[in-house]
Amino acid sequence: MLNIFARAGVSRVSDPVGAWLLRLGLSPDVVTIVGTVASVVTALWFFPQGKLFVGTVVVAVFLMFDLVDGSMARARGRTTAFGAVLDASCDRIADGALFGSLVWWSLVVADDHGRGLGMLLCLVGAQVISYIKARAEANDLGVEGGLAERAERFVIILVGTGLHGLGVPYVLDVAVWTLVVLSTVTIGQRLWAVHIASSRP
Repeated sequence: MLNIFARAGVSRVSDPVGAWLLRLGLSPDVVTIVGTVASVVTALWFFPQGKLFVGTVVVAVFLMFDLVDGSMARARGRTTAFGAVLDASCDRIADGALFGSLVWWSLVVADDHGRGLGMLLCLVGAQVISYIKARAEANDLGVEGGLAERAERFVIILVGTGLHGLGVPYVLDVAVWTLVVLSTVTIGQRLWAVHIASSRP
């Protein structure tokens, strides 16, 4: 949903940045890899230590690279099959590192098994939502949308971790379990969309 409504506003910022990086001689693939490595390293460094606010800010900055590489590809006027696969693969790595580091913090550092379970369900949900889309596209079935696409997942969980890091009570648990519900609904939405698309003559 955010991908639809916020795309125009975000593009006003990301498109000039993408064009500037192209003029520097960088490619979208390089920006994708750099952003992924940086977001993975920062998530695995800050979150397991319980530095949630700082980790949220730094991870959010590096996750913005995912917007810039798309802007670079559009500015260049072409995309490649390898670039698309690389981008999707790096997205899954970044998602896994983000939620995996929060699972570790919840279970090992904070010793909160309920929150750890919620984080684990968020991790599984994120991977399944993306897999349904990829598998559908491999069968020539276009499946988009849902309540909890990647942008929504990041906004919900990072708002929760950031405010929790500032000492706001209960907000992270609300964010986690809200995301669990929305992810479950999104999985159902996408499977239903695949069912409808595959039933067409």
